[in-house]
Amino acid sequence: MNFLAAYIMKGRLQAMLVASSLALLSLIITPISIVSSATVALVTLRRGAVEGLYVLGCSALASAALGFFLLGNFQFALLYVALLWLPIWLISIVLREGRHLSLAVEIAVMMGLLGVVGAYLFVSDLANAWVAILTQMLNMAAANSPLQPDQLLQVQNNIGLMSHYMTGMVAAGSVFSLLFGLFLGRWWQANLYNPGGFGQEFLSLSTQPRLAIGTLAVTAVAWLSSGVFSEILRNSSILLLVLYTFIGSAVVHGWFAGRKLSAFTIPMFYLTMFLVPYTAVLVALIGLADAWLNLRTKKPTI
Repeated sequence: MNFLAAYIMKGRLQAMLVASSLALLSLIITPISIVSSATVALVTLRRGAVEGLYVLGCSALASAALGFFLLGNFQFALLYVALLWLPIWLISIVLREGRHLSLAVEIAVMMGLLGVVGAYLFVSDLANAWVAILTQMLNMAAANSPLQPDQLLQVQNNIGLMSHYMTGMVAAGSVFSLLFGLFLGRWWQANLYNPGGFGQEFLSLSTQPRLAIGTLAVTAVAWLSSGVFSEILRNSSILLLVLYTFIGSAVVHGWFAGRKLSAFTIPMFYLTMFLVPYTAVLVALIGLADAWLNLRTKKPTI
């Protein structure tokens, strides 16, 4: 993908063209939104906040125009600015000025936490709101593929359970997408101007023990308390899982790097995390433990 990064860095017009066209294409193929946001990240990381904001604003106008003429809808551009481009612009500034990938990841997670708390402040009964949304989605799916009565009952019960955690899961998914866009932008920057630099940054991801203690405290209070306060903390715990999943991934990646069969074991590790999402919990625990044990210096025998 280096050719795309080189094209983006040729000038403002090229960057705006890539960001806006990929934003429109992501309405059909959702993961492409990561590449679109990575474009904003790359420009901001390399050329600064003002240039990144200029490309962001012009890309938003171009996306709105494309959406209006091709789809008759320009509102999606506003969603892009609010949910993807503006957040990634902010954390790209943090990374550019602070020069610490860990800090940028922490800020992204904190933004997600603010989103979770804000959702509970602005929506009086968030769980019931999610029940309504998920039920509507279930009805649409059932219209195309009818379910047996027992299957329908089971899904409805699962909806009732999931509704209490959907805010955290959606926030976690958003932060994952945001950070993947940031990582892609940083990787592009490294490939063009500092080969190998991103790998060193990623493998050094870590947090302070006090943040790990705070995470454990939030999780403990969430399970020991009840009511809306407990629900907010449980959803926050899901989001904190994102932070330590990335750190744990850096630790495990470091264990495999430079060893025999690393070209096989590293891709298999990430593939396993993608295919078996529950492994993210184990990886997050490794990341949490690294705050005290410095596991990078203790490579297991493989």
